[in-house]
Formats: sequence, structure tokens, C-alpha cells
Amino acid sequence: MNWKLWGRGLIAAAINTIASSVVVIIVDPTTFNLFQGGATKLGQVALVSAILGAALYLKEHPDPWGDSTVNTAGR
Repeated sequence: MNWKLWGRGLIAAAINTIASSVVVIIVDPTTFNLFQGGATKLGQVALVSAILGAALYLKEHPDPWGDSTVNTAGR
């Protein structure tokens, strides 16, 4: 069980998608202008992107044990 590595991967997936969402400034600078109220919209895009990135990571790495079985005998 490697919780630390699994957690880092989950955080990295979220940060990566947040960083990628900044591209919307280039795609539509009038809507996502940071100085005219677009920062709120950019934050919403970043939040949704982070949620989707984390969900995709969890799809590929559902648990830090590496399989779907949980050994509770040692607890």
C-alpha cells in the first residue's frame, strides 16, 4: 500500500488539468479577461477541469493497493 505515491498522483492530475485550463485565456480572451471579471469564469473552468482530472486518475488508479481487494485482516 503506497498512499503517498497514490496521493501525489491524484494531486498532480488535478494540478495538470488546472494548468491546462489556462489555455481558455488564449482561446477566448474577451470572456476570460483576468481584469474584467473573467477571473471568476476562469476559476470555474479550472475547478471543473480539476474535478475531471481527478476522476480520470481515480478511474485508472482506483486504490493504492493496486487491485480491487482490501485486506482488513491485519487491522
